[in-house]
This record gives sequence, C-alpha cells and structure tokens, in this order.
Amino acid sequence: MASTPVTLPAGPKGLPVIGSLLDFQYRPLRFFRELEQHYGRMATVYVGKQPVLFCFRPEHIRYFLTENPRNFVKPGNANDTGLKLFLGEGLLTIDGDHHRQQRRLVQPAFHKLRVDSYASTMTRYAQETIASWRPGSVVNMASEMQALTLRIITKTLFNVDSIKQTKQLGHAFDAVISSPPRRSVITSRINFPLATERAREEGSRTIDTFIYNLIKQRRESDSDTGDVLSMLLQAQKHEPESMTDTQIHDHILTFVAAGHETAQNTLSWTFYLLSQHPHVRAKLLAEIQTVLAGRVPTLEDLPNMPYLEGVINESWRFYPPAWRQARMAREDFELDGQRIPAGTITILSQWVLHNLPDVWGDPENFRPERWDKRNAQSIPQGAYFPFGLGPRICIGMTFAQLETKLLLATILQSYVPQLKPRAHIVFQPLVTLRPKYGMPMRLEENNTIIPV
Repeated sequence: MASTPVTLPAGPKGLPVIGSLLDFQYRPLRFFRELEQHYGRMATVYVGKQPVLFCFRPEHIRYFLTENPRNFVKPGNANDTGLKLFLGEGLLTIDGDHHRQQRRLVQPAFHKLRVDSYASTMTRYAQETIASWRPGSVVNMASEMQALTLRIITKTLFNVDSIKQTKQLGHAFDAVISSPPRRSVITSRINFPLATERAREEGSRTIDTFIYNLIKQRRESDSDTGDVLSMLLQAQKHEPESMTDTQIHDHILTFVAAGHETAQNTLSWTFYLLSQHPHVRAKLLAEIQTVLAGRVPTLEDLPNMPYLEGVINESWRFYPPAWRQARMAREDFELDGQRIPAGTITILSQWVLHNLPDVWGDPENFRPERWDKRNAQSIPQGAYFPFGLGPRICIGMTFAQLETKLLLATILQSYVPQLKPRAHIVFQPLVTLRPKYGMPMRLEENNTIIPV
C-alpha cells in the first residue's frame, strides 16, 4: 500500500518574501484566532520560506503532547535559538533522555508535600505586601505581583530573601522578557531597537551575576537547607558528569523566570477580570468571607473554596500565561489524513483552544461556574492546557496553583482592587501574555460583607 504523499494543509498566502511575518510580529493573538476561524482544524503559515503548521483541535494537543511526545522537540533546541539563548539547558528547553534525567533529579523539590510546606511563606509575604499599601492609592498591580512572586520563589526554592535583590531581578527580567532573542525561529527576521537589545543584554548579566553568586555562596557555606539549590549541588557531588555549574545556573534561571512570571501574570489578569465582572467578584468575596472570616488562609482551607479555584481556572482559560507552544517533528507523521514532513514546526495555541465555541459554548464569557465538578468533567482532554500536557507538563504546576489561590484569598480579604478609570490595558504576547503598560489599580478596602 502506497504511503500518503507528504502535504501541508491550506493557509494564507502571505506577502512576497516575508510571508506572514508581519502578522506574527504585530497582531499574533488576532491572527491565530482568525486562522482557526477561516481554515478550521489545521492551517499552514509561511514566515519567509519556513512553513509553520497550526493545529487547533483538542485531539491534536493529545497527539503531540501525550500520545507521541518523543517525535516532537522544541524547535529552538535543535539550533540553540529562541528561549534556549536565554534559559540555556533548563527543563523548559532540553529534550529527550536529557530532559527525563534532569527532571528526575529536581522532581523531589516539587513534590506536593514539599510544595505544601511553602504555604505559610506565601501568605506571610502577601501580608507584608498588603501592609505596604494604602487605601485609595493606585498601584501597578503587575509590578506589585512581580515583586511579591519573585520574593516567594527565591525564598522557597533558594532560601534567599532580599527585597533589594528582588527589585533588581524584577527590572532585569522585564528587560529580558520584553525583548525576545533575535535568533528565534519566528523572530529571526525581526529587528529590535538597539536600546532594547542593550537593555536585554544588561538584564541577562544582572540575572547571571545573581545566580552564579548564589551558587558560589552556597558552596562555600557547604550548608544543605533542603531547598532546590541544595538538591542540585548534592546531585553534582554524586553525579558530577550529569550536573555542571552551567546546568545548575540554567535550572535556577528557569525556575525563577517561569516560577514568578506565571504567577504574576495570573494574579494581574485575575484582578483585572474581577474588576470587570462585579457579580463574580461578589460571589468570590462571599465564599472567602464565609470560609475564612478574616483569617489568613491555610492549606486546609482551600478545599472549602471551590469557587476560588474556579476563578483561577477560568482566568487561565481566558488569559493563559503561556499562550502558545511550538514543536518540531523529528520524523514524518500523519495527522487528519495528511502526511507532514520531518522538520515541520507546529504551533499549539492555548489562546485559540481555550476559546473554541464548540468546546466551551460561551468562551467569551468569564464564567467560573463552568469549573464546578459536573461541568469540568465534560471538558475534553487537550481543550485546556495552561501548563501543557504529558511528560513535559510544567513541573511547577502544583506550586503555581497553590500560590495563586493563597495570594488571591489573602489580598482580597484586605483590598478589592479596581481598575483605574481610563486605564489602557494592552496585551503583550511574548513568551507569556503580559499587560504591556502594566495594570494600574485603585486599592479599595474590603471592610464590608458583600452579599451575593
């Protein structure tokens, strides 16, 4: 029997020479959803001469991420481009046996029991942030949440607590994340302003200095505090060939970058959504007040606040922190009756799949009720994947779920942030989905019980 001929699905023609590069650069969010609306299950887009396949169905997500993950690698990993230029050999960027071996080494640090032990640190730091706020003042909630989540991640995973260093790291990460590496698969043809390039390089140096100093100080003290850094250094002692200083650096960088970026964006967008949906906010506040009655939330309180979990899940559906991911095929593969050649880059977009009308019914509505136990069971696997799926699912997912719920419940007991009137909220879709100009919010005290 003859094999299916190698083909690619239909897609937009694009412009001569550059193809759809400008769509990727200037309007990726709208462009991605338009592709699904116009072409259906799959579409092929060209960036220059490079074909990029888009897959838009939950079964496609399962095919790539859970059923055949070994045939697909992250495209930047093959030629040291994209995120690998910044994160190096961290868990987000390595593949294959190397990824599996390194993930096993660090997995104990993210075991549920270990993560649960961080709860009191999370709520204590949230209380300290609240204590620095003043009723009626306007704050950039994105910056406030970045400082808070950076402080939490550096303390819980690396036993470091320095507000000054946290601020420096925050500025450095802003500079690096806001200007992706020039040599990425999609952005290799995009020219960034020289000042932006310089800021990114300076930010990278600041982050590298912090991490290598951290490694040096811990090694000199020869102390084992049971955190991630101690675990990495112990692994290096016992298996020096499997864990170099550079790899330790890259793991730390990955955990700090991904650990705070996901949480800060989740909280910023959730406060924004709550300010735009007062009926949801009222129901959430009523649940928090009923369960906590002014107490600081604990780990044991969370199962009693299902609507809080629904709000977070719906926020991740509405504004997924990681809004797309890419894979490159090692070998030819067949999908939907079409044979796709090896080397093809495929984009899987949470931004699109979390918004499919045939899956969600009313995806344009912010409705946490869709996550109650009866409704959540009807969501097909692959339709919702804010942390990815399969063997590469985010190792810090449990950490992020705990942190966002505890911080949201703690803050809302003291303040109900409201979006500043006429605030200009714009998406910045880079590695994550950030508010481009921040999130200016007025801090209104929560000193009354609000009925549902």
